[in-house]
Amino acid sequence: MTVPPPNCAILNFVTFVAVAENLRESFRIIAASRNAGEVRELPGVSIASAGVAFQMFNAAFLSGPVETEAELARSILLPSLQFNTRGLEWSFWVCEDWLAPKAHRRLRQVFERYGLRRTVELPGMVTEKVRPPTRRLPEIEVRRVRDRRTGDDFRGIGSVCFHVPIAWFNEVFDQDSVWERFAAYVGYVDGEPVSTAATVPCGDTIGVYNVATLPDHRLRGYGEAVMRHALEEAERERPSRPVVLQSTEAGLRLYERMGFRTVARFSVYAS
Repeated sequence: MTVPPPNCAILNFVTFVAVAENLRESFRIIAASRNAGEVRELPGVSIASAGVAFQMFNAAFLSGPVETEAELARSILLPSLQFNTRGLEWSFWVCEDWLAPKAHRRLRQVFERYGLRRTVELPGMVTEKVRPPTRRLPEIEVRRVRDRRTGDDFRGIGSVCFHVPIAWFNEVFDQDSVWERFAAYVGYVDGEPVSTAATVPCGDTIGVYNVATLPDHRLRGYGEAVMRHALEEAERERPSRPVVLQSTEAGLRLYERMGFRTVARFSVYAS
């Protein structure tokens, strides 16, 4: 049975664990869709590796509490050996709420010892019910990714918005089977793809991912419109489920207006 770390309130423990588990599930789905992918459970660590050039999708995650610096080092060493054996660049998505104070104090130094540097910090957020829009959202045609065109449009927008070479994004999402469980959507304005969002159900939660809008179409509500459409579709199958996500700095105010609150802290370390 998983027990909360000493520095974590019991009430918040269940919430941050659910956010972290949904994140891991999203990576598992992508890894499992690829022949070169690998999903493994090691002591205290989960691996979900797509086996691709884009190191963010060759990922490791904490799966339980970490009490000391020595335990943290072991949690990094195990996936490090796996990825180095396969010759893959990789990343560690750390839910910092798993860490006791002794482990947290030297978090960055321990990761740097293994050649991993912090690239981004993301608040983990949750809402039990998404609030109605605070403004009138624009008209937009939303299509679920089910064919080559919508898949290409989803990958193309992701490449631009997340500053990743298109070849890398194509490799991550190169199997049609991924769309069966990674429910991805593209928003079109006058036939032009402008925005994306995706959802992943896991346990009692629905996770939101890949909310992105092309630069020339931002600040018009397209991203929110596609995200809300994706959630409406997900909630038809899984009603009254909490919704979780990891926010960028740019999206934080929008998510707060939609009723999300921060319950977890994620740091990503990459080789």
